[in-house]
Amino acid sequence: MSTSFIFGIHAISRRLEQSPQHCRRLFYADNRNPRLRQLVEQAGKAGLEVSLESRAQLSARCDSDKHQGCVLETVAGEPLANFEQCLARIDDQSLLLVLDGVQDPHNLGACLRTADACGVDVVIIPKDRSVKINATVRKVAAGGAETVPLIEVTNLARCLKDLKQAGVWIYGTSERAEASLYQHDYSGPIALVMGAEGSGLRRLTMESCDLLIKLPMLGQVESLNISVATGVCLYEILRSRNAQT
Repeated sequence: MSTSFIFGIHAISRRLEQSPQHCRRLFYADNRNPRLRQLVEQAGKAGLEVSLESRAQLSARCDSDKHQGCVLETVAGEPLANFEQCLARIDDQSLLLVLDGVQDPHNLGACLRTADACGVDVVIIPKDRSVKINATVRKVAAGGAETVPLIEVTNLARCLKDLKQAGVWIYGTSERAEASLYQHDYSGPIALVMGAEGSGLRRLTMESCDLLIKLPMLGQVESLNISVATGVCLYEILRSRNAQT
């Protein structure tokens, strides 16, 4: 059975809480850090094997030196959420985030973290030309990768069409849009579609949206980082919805 690794105290703790059945072994560098001691205790209570290793060994396992002294070995390939189940659960408050070809694991991790904070029901990504969940994504997501369902779809344009038929209003972001992010109330079930770093939304994805919106840019830079823009948009949607209640 293949395995993968998660690193970072918060990300590991959330994974142990959410799906201990997929966790195999915790490797740690020392137990002088109180938070790390708590993590070791948590892993022990979950029945995991715990092993002491050097920081260099931990870095080699997860291919990063930002592991905070802990690496969790997990069973790889756990099933993702099902798109048909997602469609069946659409209601008036549904909020979905669609990422069209995000390739940087740090950006995907940051988007998952914000999605968790804003109560996003599911994140949808295309199977091709998109970064997959890996240790870096989980670390940056700080637990969001364990709490927000992630769905991979073969045809993103078809996915958006199916969401429309389920009553979801599709907002796409584009610097060429005429409408501002701040001109709408975002009531009802919606999906926010964010484009890839640099290139933005693909043509078919853009044509599949009900409305294109943009963030006001008052300075000299032309665009924001995808994870920053996602955070701005999601929190405006959240603010707008809270104002209506």
